[in-house]
Parts: sequence; structure tokens; C-alpha cells
Amino acid sequence: MSHSPSGPAAHSQPFGGATKGGLLFLAVVLAASLSGFVLIDDSDYGLYSLLPTAVVISMALLTRRTLEALLAGALSGFIMLSPTTAVQDMAVSGLNVMQDPTMGWIILVCGLLGSLIGLLHFARGTEAFSRAAGRHFTTRRSALLGSVGLGILIFIDDYLNAMTVSAAMKRLADKLKISRSMLAYIVDSTAAPICLIIPFSTWAIYLSGLLESHDVAETGQGFSYYLTLIPYLFYPWVALIVVLLVAAGIVPALGKMKRAEQGDEERVPESNEEQNPEQFTQRPARLVNFLLPMATLIFATWWFEIDALIGVAFALLVTLGLYVAQDMAPLNRLFDEIIKGLQFMLVPLGIVFAAFILQDVNEQLSLAETLIDWVMPIMAGQWLPAITFLILAGIAFATGSFWGIYAIAFPIVVPLALATDASLPLTLGAMISAGAFGSHACFFGDSTVLSARGCSVTPLQHALTQLPYVLIAAAISALLFIVLA
Repeated sequence: MSHSPSGPAAHSQPFGGATKGGLLFLAVVLAASLSGFVLIDDSDYGLYSLLPTAVVISMALLTRRTLEALLAGALSGFIMLSPTTAVQDMAVSGLNVMQDPTMGWIILVCGLLGSLIGLLHFARGTEAFSRAAGRHFTTRRSALLGSVGLGILIFIDDYLNAMTVSAAMKRLADKLKISRSMLAYIVDSTAAPICLIIPFSTWAIYLSGLLESHDVAETGQGFSYYLTLIPYLFYPWVALIVVLLVAAGIVPALGKMKRAEQGDEERVPESNEEQNPEQFTQRPARLVNFLLPMATLIFATWWFEIDALIGVAFALLVTLGLYVAQDMAPLNRLFDEIIKGLQFMLVPLGIVFAAFILQDVNEQLSLAETLIDWVMPIMAGQWLPAITFLILAGIAFATGSFWGIYAIAFPIVVPLALATDASLPLTLGAMISAGAFGSHACFFGDSTVLSARGCSVTPLQHALTQLPYVLIAAAISALLFIVLA
């Protein structure tokens, strides 16, 4: 139930969130324009490089909208780079993002996942799973721990994890009076962290390649070396422990999560069929209509070398064939549901698209390199792991770049660790943990956006409600990197 301001009282506020956001944006445009005209040396923006990120965070908190805040932040950066051609440059950046293979992969994977979940809802497969799970998970505690367990089980990709667990557990969570924000926190906490701890995942494959390309491990030995780093991935381990304690009721609801548990949370609209599937069909809710597609999704993704795109495509074909064999609906109706599911993913895809544009302008402003240069003087051997974690975690959170941070940090952090006699495994563990923190905490990160969308809450609502637990895990992790250095 959303408690967003409405009615005459809300409209009578002369400086509501939207108005303040508009005023802030105008002020930022002016400041960015002045800085763009004044700064002569385009290679060093210094403190100014933080402006786009500050705009995104400020506007998101004021307006409680993510997509618009990202676009405003990116525009402010392009104005800094070139005030006279900012809009054109931003359009070119957007075109380049759309042509990027990574963005194309994300669009296909997320779109097909949305279509698959749309079919599952139409066939009442998620309802059947919810009923079956409800026979075993009869209490709040058991349902939350079951959600954690399901998240751990789907460890091969954080996208599959976020969308699958939310689709499976959402109806049961509603039945047991668990807030969608709490479910989103559970889902997000078992996405990237689990993909790093259990190494048969897209994250582990990517990092294994980086270890080899930067001569940390010999060719063909990247995966073996990554296995030795798992004990040093403190943030994923601590985040998993914290979410287990929250699910078990040992750690109580904190901050905005407590309000969300009391019913004060912002949700995004759901389709009528998702809310009341019984109104649209008399199809029986069969468990096989959920389990077979999900098993196909997981198995095909693993079989094709952790390729989520091939996995979800296979799962969609199998699901379509399964439903046609049951004469569930005419083929054209099933295709309509596929399109509806794809449409359901347009907003989160828009947010990810805008986040990529923000990453592009931050790279042009050399934000990550600037911040790392600032802290280089204090990155001594003993403190290197903790400082690496804190700085890179902050950059990952601010920029929404996680795998990109690894690519930037590897050639800087590894030589520093060797030169200062710092523990290389501990330092690499800190760097990898920082990316996990960013993926978990950043309110416009892809995993966060998908977790929020899957649970039908806004990304900002999800980010703010899980923030206390994220900060607790980060603080404990930083302390461990200090103590064990």
C-alpha cells in the first residue's frame, strides 16, 4: 500500500519534492554550464567530477524517482563537458549505449525473463508454487528463511536470482503479511553476494578472466586462483549472515524497513492479472507449470556455460510448448502474454539504460581515477585492504558500475599491494567485496532495480529500506579488513 502524498493537502505544498527537484535541477544546470565554460583543462575536473553523482542522489531523494534523476545527473555531466553540445552529446552516448553488446544482452535477458514470468502468472504457475510453499512455510520466519534458501539455490546469475525468487515468493509473502520491501531485501541479498561465494556464476567467470589478464594468475588458472579468494570476500559473507539473522527474526526491522513492515511502503502498479488471476481464467494452478520452466531455466543456463540469455530463451520455448500441450490458451493469447511480460520490464530497462549513460559521462570526467588518485597517498600496506574496500565501495555505489570498477581498479590495486607488501589475497578480496556492495546497495544498479521490480516496489523504496542492513554489513566487513590486514 503506497502512502505517497495525494489530495488537496499535497498540492497545497509550495515546495514539494517535485518542485524542489526542479529547482535543484535548474541550479545544477547553471553550475554545470559555468564550470564547463570556466574549466580549460578538460583532463582534470577534480571535485567537479562528483557533480553528476550528487545530482542523481539529491534528485532521487527529493523526487523519489530514479529514471529522471539518472537522466538529470547524466545531463549535468555532459553540460560540464561541453555546454553548447550537451544534449547532442548525451543523445550520442545513448546511441552508443544501445549499440553496446552488454546493453543488448541485458535487454534480451531481462525482456525474456519478463516474458517468462508473464507466462507463469498467466498459467497460475506462481500461484501453484505459492500454495505448495505455503504448506511448508506456514510462518513468517519459515517463509523468509525459505526465500533465502531459494536465493542461494539459484546462484548462477544475479538477474535470474532476483526475478525468479521474487516471482516465486511474492504471493506467499503477501499472505503472511511480509512487506514487499522485506522480500526485496531478501532477494537482493542473495543475488550478487551468493554469485560471488558460489563460484559457478557469471561473476566468478568474469573475475577469473581478469585475474589471468592482469597476470595475477597464470593462463588457465584464473578460476583456481579465484577459489582461494572466496574466504576473503568478507562483504558477501557478512551480507549473507545478516540477511539470515533478519529472516530468522534475530535482527529486527530497522529504520524505513520498520515502517514498510507496518504497511507504509511505495509500490509500483501491477497488472490486474497478476493481482487477481482467478478473475481471468479457470485454468487449474498446477505446480508443474512453475517447476518445469524454472528447472529448465537453471539447467540450460548452467549447461551452456552460465549463459543466462540461452538459458532463459530455452526456458521460454519449453514453457510455451508446455502450455500449448495443455491447450491452456490459443497461441496468439500466449504471445500476447509474452509481450505483456516484456512491457513489464520496460521501466527497469530504462533505468539500467540511463545508468549506463551516467557511467559513460563519469568515465569521461575520470571520476573513478580522480577519487583513487586522491587516496593513493594514504594507501599504505597495512591499511590498503580496508581503504580499497571503502573507496571502491563508495565509487561503485555512486556510479552504478560494478564490473567496470574491477576493470579500472585491477591495474592500480595489484601493483600497490605488491609494492607495499600488503596481503594480495586480502586486498583482492576487498576489491571484489566492494563491487558486491555496490551491486547490493546502489539504488540504480541493475540487481537492485530488478529486485525492486520483481517485488513491485520502487528502486528507491527498496534501497532505503535495506540501507541499515547494508551499512551494518559494510561496517563489519571494513573492520575485518582492518583487523586481518
